[in-house]
Amino acid sequence: MCDQKVSDSQPGTGTKVIPVDEAVGMIMPHDITEIIPGKFKGRAFKKGHIVQKQDIEHLKRIGKEHLYLLEIKDDEIHENDAAIAMANALAGPGVAFEGEPSEGKINLTAETDGLLKVKHHALTEFNMLGEVMCATLHNNYVVKKGQVLAGTRAIPLVVKKPVVDEAVRIAESAGSILSIIPIRKPKAGIVITGNEVYHGEIQDAFEKVITDKIRKFNGEITGILFAPDNATFIEDRIRELIDAGADLIITTGGMSVDPDDVTRFAIKNLGVEELHYGSPVLPGAMFMVAYLQKTDHRSQITDYRLQNADNTCIPILGIPACGMYASITVFDLILPRVLAGERIGRREIAELGHGGLCLKCEKCQYPVCPFGK
Repeated sequence: MCDQKVSDSQPGTGTKVIPVDEAVGMIMPHDITEIIPGKFKGRAFKKGHIVQKQDIEHLKRIGKEHLYLLEIKDDEIHENDAAIAMANALAGPGVAFEGEPSEGKINLTAETDGLLKVKHHALTEFNMLGEVMCATLHNNYVVKKGQVLAGTRAIPLVVKKPVVDEAVRIAESAGSILSIIPIRKPKAGIVITGNEVYHGEIQDAFEKVITDKIRKFNGEITGILFAPDNATFIEDRIRELIDAGADLIITTGGMSVDPDDVTRFAIKNLGVEELHYGSPVLPGAMFMVAYLQKTDHRSQITDYRLQNADNTCIPILGIPACGMYASITVFDLILPRVLAGERIGRREIAELGHGGLCLKCEKCQYPVCPFGK
């Protein structure tokens, strides 16, 4: 590198300041960003670039009157090295990052389609350190292979090693903060209840809605059966679908408080060991989730991971009438989590209240909206 006139070091930065006019021949110690309002934001000069005479005017045009000569001490680390170390610690199963950091930041991406899980309490602890950051998509976001899930970086150009070490420790102690759980392809059996539909007095509106949502996950419909408001009849139809190979049961209608609404009682009569009725989500307050063991309806279930692996546990989801006319309901929040093998209990349902109010936008943008977040 050529001789340069170097000004005093800036306190606490580990750098020395060089006037840009005297920087020809200098090796860029970091990426330099250029912003053209409304048109472009990105890397104008890459770390390692050797400054040329023709670069001087460009640097001035983007507001760089000085460049920095790094002096990284033993207890410090460059932003790029910090980003790689943190990305390694943040990334759990199904999460990857490729290439080198750009402008000090590195993106984490999905290695496969699935459900994003974010350990948000650990993420908050990570971000409490102040000189490092990680920004993610929301927990329980359905993602596609290659989709960006998060970005992480050190905020200063040079950061203290103990800060990065602590960030890595937090992420590793959490067992990784980000992971992707594969979503299985369901074999869904659907029971559509209601006297008026069963007797042909009105046309059913549920069948297309539910089948479309199942097919979004490449699922199979093992059967669609209709039942009047008769608990025994509904119970028999559910058993029929399970015997036909359904590993997910969806019932529609019969979920309100009217005397004729007996669907949830039919489900209870199956011998389910767990049933949760009601959710703090609008639309979807009268939603129901239950779990039925396939081989013995009365035996106690102790390990859902085992159930899910050997397919002995059948989730049953009860959708209230709002599912006919609202494009997105609590069903859309719960379904991918169930298909990812997550056990949905009262706490998981209760947590949906924060963000559980649909804004009923004129044009639905879900999932790019606050609903369910």
